[in-house]
Amino acid sequence: MRRTDPEGHGPVRFGPSAPEDGLPVLPELSAVLAAAASRGDAEPVGGGPALLDAACGYGERRGLPAAAERMAVGPGAPSLLVALTAAIGGDVLVPRPCAAWWAPYARLLGRPAFHVPTPAESGGVPDPYALLETVRRLRTEGGDPRLLVLSVADDPTATVAPPELLHETLEAAVGEGLHLVSDETWRDTLHDPHGTVLLSPAEMLPDRVTVVTDLAGALLPPGWPAAVARFPAGGEANALHARVLDVLTALDARIAAPVAAAAAYALSEPEPVTARVAGTVRLHARVAAAAHHAVVAAGAVARPPSCGRHLYVDLTPLAPALAERGIGDAQELEDFLTARLGMPAPGGHRFGDDLEVPRVRLSTAPLLGDTAELRAQSLRSPAPLELPQVRRALLRLTSVFDDLRGDARRGESPR
Repeated sequence: MRRTDPEGHGPVRFGPSAPEDGLPVLPELSAVLAAAASRGDAEPVGGGPALLDAACGYGERRGLPAAAERMAVGPGAPSLLVALTAAIGGDVLVPRPCAAWWAPYARLLGRPAFHVPTPAESGGVPDPYALLETVRRLRTEGGDPRLLVLSVADDPTATVAPPELLHETLEAAVGEGLHLVSDETWRDTLHDPHGTVLLSPAEMLPDRVTVVTDLAGALLPPGWPAAVARFPAGGEANALHARVLDVLTALDARIAAPVAAAAAYALSEPEPVTARVAGTVRLHARVAAAAHHAVVAAGAVARPPSCGRHLYVDLTPLAPALAERGIGDAQELEDFLTARLGMPAPGGHRFGDDLEVPRVRLSTAPLLGDTAELRAQSLRSPAPLELPQVRRALLRLTSVFDDLRGDARRGESPR
């Protein structure tokens, strides 16, 4: 992580990467990659037949069927979002907060990204009334909003937007003629899959939504970049698909053949992959719940994490204690917590929140142990929270936040 102006805390242009699972690569995936390692070529732009077929099957099992000609595969979600943003044109709307990598790609193309507030209950999906007001204001000022990027299962807030909110927001977006990109990278990481209702926007608006899924969310290591885009049906969508392929061709955004083989294997979801995904989700859900308990007990505010490998913490209630330590904004809070916790704690300004608001995203992977062997042990354990390395990490987290709570209490005036 870096900032462009350390002294003045200028605009943060490149945020932290998505939370990793921190676990060793699944052996069966490694074997598939190794078997294809002698192939020095790359997939065709947009993906070859085997990879596209696997992507189609993956989508169909989630209620999102599509023929291969409505799919495209690229080396990671960023390349697909760049291509979509370039192909659609106009101004881009994103929630506040949102994934750290969304806005930089709009700026890269010379397109401003306008943040729309999210409601209190969840992140990832803008408040419908705030969306309408933002669109109206942009058009009044000569802007041209065309694209809304959202995520039902969200980074950074680790929440899942309720269907009723999603429906209202989509209704507002359609009324304003926006195309929607649904980032569904985290949909396979629900902490309580049987108790959480997740609806894809593409299920509600099949002719207006492009779904993007980065396989680093649940299926592949982040160092093996691969992502899938599913386009809506219809003539306009066919033209969009063609324009996206043109952009990917110009970028030479192709997947290396060994990675493509591993991606096709993962997308087909054989038993080793589904078992690893389930075990990884279960592990991170337990650790995230424990971390959430620790920060809330110390007086911070955080929505209970429902997906992913992270949680989003608001330390506004501890502002007096932060001020005593010379912490006046999210960048200074990031620096302080990163040093004290010994793990990255990117500030909310990296996700589109105001610099003045003391918020951070905490990831759970660093809490699993500091070696591959310890993290693998955490995955195998039926009681990972009782392992020494996890207990130590959670104790450190608790201690750092409890110290802040103690400072805040000492700063309270007597009654």
